[in-house]
Amino acid sequence: MATPRKPNQKLQWNVGYWLLALLLLLMLQNFWQASKVEPVPFSEFEQALADGRVSEVVIGDSVITGKLKVPDQGKSLIVANRVDSDMAAWLDKYKVPYSRRIESTWLRDLLSWVFPVLIFLGLWFFLIRRMTSRMGSMGGFMNIGKSQAKVYVQTDTGVTFADVAGVEDAKGELQEVISFLKNPKSHGRLGARMPKGILLVGPPGTGKTLLAKAVAGEAAVPFFSISGTEFVEMFVGVGAARVRDLFEQARAKAPAIIFIDEIDALGRARGTSGMVGGHDEREQTLQQLLVELDGFDSTSGVVLLAATNRPEILDPALLRAGRFDRQVLVDRPDKAGRVQILKVHIRDIKLAEGVDLEQVAALTTGFSGADLANLSNEAALAATRRHADEVTLQDFTVAIERIVAGLEKKNRVLNPREREVVAYHEMGHALVSLALPGSDRIHKVSIIPRGIGALGYTIQRPTEDRYLMTREELERKIMVLLGGRAAEKLVFGHLSTGAADDLAKITDIARDMVTRYGMDESLGYVAYETERPRFLDVPAYPTAGGHNVGADTQQRIDSAVRDIVMDAFQRTIRILEQNRDVLERTARELLTKETLDEAELAALTSGIQPAE
Repeated sequence: MATPRKPNQKLQWNVGYWLLALLLLLMLQNFWQASKVEPVPFSEFEQALADGRVSEVVIGDSVITGKLKVPDQGKSLIVANRVDSDMAAWLDKYKVPYSRRIESTWLRDLLSWVFPVLIFLGLWFFLIRRMTSRMGSMGGFMNIGKSQAKVYVQTDTGVTFADVAGVEDAKGELQEVISFLKNPKSHGRLGARMPKGILLVGPPGTGKTLLAKAVAGEAAVPFFSISGTEFVEMFVGVGAARVRDLFEQARAKAPAIIFIDEIDALGRARGTSGMVGGHDEREQTLQQLLVELDGFDSTSGVVLLAATNRPEILDPALLRAGRFDRQVLVDRPDKAGRVQILKVHIRDIKLAEGVDLEQVAALTTGFSGADLANLSNEAALAATRRHADEVTLQDFTVAIERIVAGLEKKNRVLNPREREVVAYHEMGHALVSLALPGSDRIHKVSIIPRGIGALGYTIQRPTEDRYLMTREELERKIMVLLGGRAAEKLVFGHLSTGAADDLAKITDIARDMVTRYGMDESLGYVAYETERPRFLDVPAYPTAGGHNVGADTQQRIDSAVRDIVMDAFQRTIRILEQNRDVLERTARELLTKETLDEAELAALTSGIQPAE
């Protein structure tokens, strides 16, 4: 863990640098002064001549210098200020050689002033550069308007469409971009023009950035990559300058690709920042981006790609035709797409014979490409921890449990009563699912605590990806979720807090059936609630003010929701009463083994009675 830096540490360092500079300056002056010979009174100089201690005399403009025959206190020279103009006649009587020298002191005087100043300025610039490198973009005053884009070429990206799987529709859309970049004249032979901007839209982790790099790799053109946050600075006008610089660089290297990741940080709808007048830095940067897109020449060979997972907050002017006039959805992969993605990620993994990626894909409904990459890595780590030579299907199952349910809590020990309640609760889910037609298959049931609050878990394996559900299917889903609560009620006659998460999901499903899907005949085919705003699979916070319906209608809605849930609960109780012996047998086996897989469950529930 990094040690936190004290608030005044930077100030202490700066003061230390200044003290060091002052000390060096004083030392330099002392050295300069030590090399000089202090003048002596002229009478003392004359006495030295009279005593015969001077071997040679040099006459200067203002001083006279004599070289001592025998150094006195380490000094071999003696200097005195001139006081007599008839120097030659005076020296002749002492019979010592003498000469005249015209001194030029401009260099010495210049160095005495300039040299310390140069040292001081050099040290100052060194300290400033150290400070700016630590402060990052806020300290880069000399590069304040320069783009921070990283330029890649084909060999640098190292990504092609062979490395991107599960998004075949998006790859097909981007093939046109590659064709245009490789041969723009042939592409526009019928008068068509390339879209100026292409927006990649999709949930996090679906491969939007990877797709952009793959386009650059396939087209073998320079790839300018920058994040939307790098445009926005504290200085007004800096972001706009960086936008101009980025587009100038791309035009100079055309054909090229500009990729702006997380463009929602830059292109948020104007007027939503709360600043009076709307002249903040983000809006000026956005306006400059709009101007650059308007000035785009469709034949210049520059294509702008951008990625976001929040398209609903982008400025409408950014999305209009002629700017970002094409949106490509990069959605979560279906089962076939997940199989393709897994094949890409297991290239460097030593897989055991017989591992069926179809089964792994069936267990990962809703996983994104990044989730599947993490799954493959976790499976390899699980095999490494058990010192295996190959990665098996069991390792993938362990990885899925770790990702979905959380880390196994080996130190969380339940008392016997709690373990029994959890065992019946989980087997209630499993038996109701097995008894209902069309329900997802049960892959595994466990009472090993995992994650933050899960005391047990049941993993289902969907037979196929579903995009449309009927009322009967939604009711069956509610009954499976109620299976745990119904088992506790039937066996123990009391209720526990273990069904809190199940009840929250049940309530949401039932309320959507009534208020959004019009599945209650008494209330009519009316949508009493619009679809709650979502940021691509991330639900928004509930809005204040409640539902836009009258009090009587709201009461009828609440009654309808309660009726759906309670009717499903009674049907669930009847299923478990019909299969009470199977519930007891499987719960005891689960208490003994703690985990039951699909094969063991099939053997234990062979005599289960289907729901009526």
